Amino acid sequence: MAQRPYIVGNWKMHGTRAMLSEARAIDRAAERLLKAEVALAPPFTLIHATRKEASLIGVGAQDCHPAEGGAHTGDISAPMLKDAGAGFVIVGHSERRADHGETDAVVKAKADAALAASLGVIVCVGETEEQRDAGKAEEVVGNQLKGSLPEAAGMIEKVTVAYEPVWAIGTGRTPTVEDVGAMHRSIREQLNAIYGDDGAEIRILYGGSVKPSNAAELLAADEVGGALVGGASLTAEQFLGIIVAAAEREDN
Repeated sequence: MAQRPYIVGNWKMHGTRAMLSEARAIDRAAERLLKAEVALAPPFTLIHATRKEASLIGVGAQDCHPAEGGAHTGDISAPMLKDAGAGFVIVGHSERRADHGETDAVVKAKADAALAASLGVIVCVGETEEQRDAGKAEEVVGNQLKGSLPEAAGMIEKVTVAYEPVWAIGTGRTPTVEDVGAMHRSIREQLNAIYGDDGAEIRILYGGSVKPSNAAELLAADEVGGALVGGASLTAEQFLGIIVAAAEREDN
C-alpha cells in the first residue's frame, strides 16, 4: 500500500503562543485532507502547547542533543522532547550544519538518540551551490547519507530523509523538477544500498522554497514522498495550499 505524502512544516525560529491559532487551523483542515499526512515542528517553547491544541497532525522538534541528559546547558534531549509531546525530530538541517558546525557524525548521533527515545526522525541532506556547480551534488549528498543515517534496526518506519538543496532555501530559487527527480532517484539508490529492501520504505521529502504555487509540480517529481516546508508553513493559508496539492496528487 502506497504511503501518504508527508507534509512537514518547519517553523524554525518563529512562533509565540499567538501562532497557536495557525496550528489549530491547520489541524482542523487536516481532518478533511486525509490523503496527506501533516506535521508541524514548532520551536521548543511551543511543542507542548501545539500538541494540546492540535490533536490530528504530527508535532515534532527541530533538533535534539545526542545525550539523554547531563551538563549541556541550553540543549534538549530526545527523551525531554518526547515528554513534551513531540513525535519526531528533524536532525541535520542545513542551518544546523552551517550555523553550528554539525558534522555527519553528530547528525547520526542525534538520529540514533531520537530513535532510542522512540521518536521518528527526519534526516536532512543537501548540497551548496558551489558543490552543485562543481558537479559534486550527488556525491556530497551520498556521503551525507552514509554518515548521517541512523542504524534503524527494526525501526525503519520511523526514518524519513529530507533533501534540501541549500542554495534554494529562502532564496526564491527552485531547482527544476528534473533536478529534483534526479537527486531523489539518487537518494533512493543510496537508501537501498544502506538498508537493503527496507530502503524502499523510507519517504524522501523535498525541501527548498516549496510554495502553494509550485507544490503540485515538485510533489509530482520522481521519488518525492512529501515536502519539508519552511516559510510557507507559518500561516495556515499558505501551508494548506501545499497540503491540498499533496492530497490532490493522490486523487490523480
